[in-house]
Amino acid sequence: MRAEIKRGRDAVEFLTDERCHIKEVANDAGDEYLSIARARVEPGVVTAWHKLAGIAERYIIFSGRGRVQVGEGPPVSVEAGDVVRIPAGVRQRIENTGRDDLVFYALCSPPFQQERYVSLE
Repeated sequence: MRAEIKRGRDAVEFLTDERCHIKEVANDAGDEYLSIARARVEPGVVTAWHKLAGIAERYIIFSGRGRVQVGEGPPVSVEAGDVVRIPAGVRQRIENTGRDDLVFYALCSPPFQQERYVSLE
C-alpha cells in the first residue's frame, strides 16, 4: 500500500445490472488489501441476489434506511451508522425501504474484481 489521497469526487457513478449505482472510490494497485465503493440504491429498489467469490465485504450505511439479507438469515433493518459484515461467498442483497436514496460504502477485502461477482438471479 502506498500513501496517497484518493478523491471521491473524481470517481464516476454508474448503474449496475444489480440495480445499484456504484462509484469506485478506491480500487486500484495503490492498495492490494481493500477496495472502497460508494453504493446508492433508489427508493423501493431491491438489489439482485449475488455473492462475491473469495471476497469478504462490509457495508457501512451512510444515509437512508433499508433491509439487508445475508445468507439464509431473515431480512434485517439497517440505517445510518450500521455496519453489515458479509463473509466471502455468502449471498446478499439490500432493499431501500425509505423515501430517500439508501447510500452505503462497500469495503471489499481483497479488493473487488468483477470476475468474482456471481449473480444468483
